[in-house]
Amino acid sequence: MAEKKDKLNIVFMGTPEFAAIILRKVAAWQGGCISAVYTQPDRPAGRGHKLMPSAVKVAAQELGLPVFQPLNFKTEEAKQQLAALKPDILAVAAYGLLLPQSVLDSAALAPLNVHGSLLPKYRGAAPIQRAIMDGEPETGVCIMHMQAALDAGPVYARAAIGTAGHTAGSMHDALAVLGGDVLIGVLEQFRQGIPPCQPQDESLVTFAPKISKAEGIIDWNRPCAVVDAHIRGVTPWPAARVQCCLTGREPFALTIAKGCVGQAKPAGAQAGELWLLPQGLGIATADALYMLEEVRPADRKAMAASAFVNGYLQGAQGLCGRVC
Repeated sequence: MAEKKDKLNIVFMGTPEFAAIILRKVAAWQGGCISAVYTQPDRPAGRGHKLMPSAVKVAAQELGLPVFQPLNFKTEEAKQQLAALKPDILAVAAYGLLLPQSVLDSAALAPLNVHGSLLPKYRGAAPIQRAIMDGEPETGVCIMHMQAALDAGPVYARAAIGTAGHTAGSMHDALAVLGGDVLIGVLEQFRQGIPPCQPQDESLVTFAPKISKAEGIIDWNRPCAVVDAHIRGVTPWPAARVQCCLTGREPFALTIAKGCVGQAKPAGAQAGELWLLPQGLGIATADALYMLEEVRPADRKAMAASAFVNGYLQGAQGLCGRVC
């Protein structure tokens, strides 16, 4: 059994906002000291393709922590630089690289990863989006012991949260906060010794491939609950985008930012039709109306569905257009 430690020497590794939220929580924990932060190199972003730092780099600089940004860990210099830090723990969250065994072995106690799913389900790049798109009633976070294989290591701790009403965006934020809390619980256990972990059941493994922009296209011929899950899963990116065709107007792009499963569709209604009823504006699916709550027309700010009706559908009622 490892001896009790007053403070753990932690090297943190992560790149996007999910990891930045966790970094701030770990930095505030009194049981450890972050000796360095690793993140992906600055990348071009925006119309000007200006080099932009990652969310983790920004957070680390605000916290006064040293930042390292190797392209990868294939050079001896990068490996030796990490080894010289002599970390007790590597704390990794959405770093963006499959770390080689030599990097994982640099941790004296354990390389830990915060993964946004209930492993062994949804290994891979987009676990939060895929769980919501698939209509899972709950998802969560796991703290696992990293191996040189994709999200395959044994799990120290897990915590679940219901998906009802969540978009991928809101679930991302909730899981980042939850993941930070669960990670700190595991780190506290490592201060006392080596906690137990549970191997993943390989027979239950599923994968969560990266989301593509094309997945913002919605198939309105599916049941309304399936459509709702898909739209929530692609919000805020790549977003549910449609061509909106209203009576008497040229077609225009419309982003569906939020909605919910509504009443049964009117008799004879076809999938993709827009219906304005006393209850609100909805899109016909296979079995019901998907009631719009918030939309964003092209080159406009997001607006409530009621504001859209007032601006684009004055005087309309019943069947008033379609989306495709």
